Amino acid sequence: MFGYYFQLALRSFRRNKVLTALMVLAIALGIGASMTTLTVFYILSGDPMPGRSHTLFYPQMDPQSMDGYTAGEEPEEQVTRFDAEALLREKKGDRQALMTGGGVSIEPEKQGLSPFVVDARYTSADFFPMFDAPFAQGTPWSAREDDTQARVAVISQKLNDKLFDGGNSVGKSIRIDQNEFRVIGVLEDWRPTPRFYDLNSDRYGEVEQVFLPFSTAVNMKFGRNGSMNCWGDSQGDETGVNAPCTWMQYWVQLDTPEKVEAYRQYLVNYSDQQRRAGRFERPTNVRLRNVMEWLDYKKVVPSDVRLQTWLAFGFLLVCLINTVGLLLAKFMRRSSEIGVRRALGASKGAIFTQALVEAGTIGLAGGVLGLGLALLGLWAVRQQPASYAELAYLDPVMLLTTFGLAILASVLAGLLPAWRACQVTPAIQLKTQ
Repeated sequence: MFGYYFQLALRSFRRNKVLTALMVLAIALGIGASMTTLTVFYILSGDPMPGRSHTLFYPQMDPQSMDGYTAGEEPEEQVTRFDAEALLREKKGDRQALMTGGGVSIEPEKQGLSPFVVDARYTSADFFPMFDAPFAQGTPWSAREDDTQARVAVISQKLNDKLFDGGNSVGKSIRIDQNEFRVIGVLEDWRPTPRFYDLNSDRYGEVEQVFLPFSTAVNMKFGRNGSMNCWGDSQGDETGVNAPCTWMQYWVQLDTPEKVEAYRQYLVNYSDQQRRAGRFERPTNVRLRNVMEWLDYKKVVPSDVRLQTWLAFGFLLVCLINTVGLLLAKFMRRSSEIGVRRALGASKGAIFTQALVEAGTIGLAGGVLGLGLALLGLWAVRQQPASYAELAYLDPVMLLTTFGLAILASVLAGLLPAWRACQVTPAIQLKTQ
């Protein structure tokens, strides 16, 4: 029966080409606009660590002085080097990693390549297994390399292609800031979106191209970047162990709810201990947020993207209202045909179903055209200078969503016209023939 109704819908389209084209265009415009903005929102608000984000937590404490203190305010978003190294030593989580960003110069041995600067991440050994970073070659370093300040490096696939033509570079040397480092691993193409582990720099940019042990980088005084907040006398060394400055990120893996609560209490106890020692002055104030909670707190999705999404769906609603009017006009013009069908025994339910099938077919056609408009819209987004622009592609999930939304929207738009159509009185229509 569905196939029969579908054939009737196609015949109806041929009889009312202009009206059908207007309805398809109205739905296509709404779908194209809404799917463009929805795809961008979907990309920016996605889970960067599916299946693991609920076990990865970002601790916060408040080590500042009482100057400017306001009760109830959020603690510092980063930690001091002293606290980061203390938490790392005590290892109260299943895994833990301290980190900060930096920039280093690469001096290639390859002919024809001049020295260049790349982004680097100074971190500890658990960074890679904790964030499930995929390796194309080699392995990450271990805690032993952290302790011995080993000159080892993990590089990205992109840098490996540039320096070693994509070959196996494990065991080879690269020259970083005029120092020799041994490559022990090469990451596959990996780009968690957003780059949750450090939101102080480019939130949607690529991951760093070089990863070095933090202990090595700080000992060799490599340059760092990112935000820093100081509140006391650092004596000219803001990155020193005892400097009153927050500038490091710290992540911990906690695999069970019980471990989460135990770690939260550990942070409270640690803060109390530091206050008794005279380092912390403010009342104990800790937070422990998982990945998605941290992203929500940081309001990672740009406000203009949220606004554009709401505006696009508002435009889709306007398009659907127009479609409702056009469907009403289309069905009411066929009142005599519907009356004859009713007189020949067709039930109200059959008329209602036929009308909805016709509306859904219009939605399918609108979805095909809307898909083209969405692809055009995403191409326009990729031309923008924003760092997330290059990520604006339609994946299979959003592709199915496009057609699903188009059909659903058209069926919803067809409910009222279909109900009106099945209310046609056969006797009145037959008398007018």
